[in-house]
Amino acid sequence: MIGKIATDEIVDDREGLSSAAAEMGRKGGKKRVASMMPERRREIAQVAAATRWAKT
Repeated sequence: MIGKIATDEIVDDREGLSSAAAEMGRKGGKKRVASMMPERRREIAQVAAATRWAKT
């Protein structure tokens, strides 16, 4: 299949899937945050900040 796509024998129409998956991910993130306790959100944010600053 990769060879056929490379030689333009067939068209790769899977590009729409990645944008659809991204849209579902954005919706899922908002629902996940809404269902979380504030303390848990704070714990996640602290770990993320520590990781971000540790790289510098």
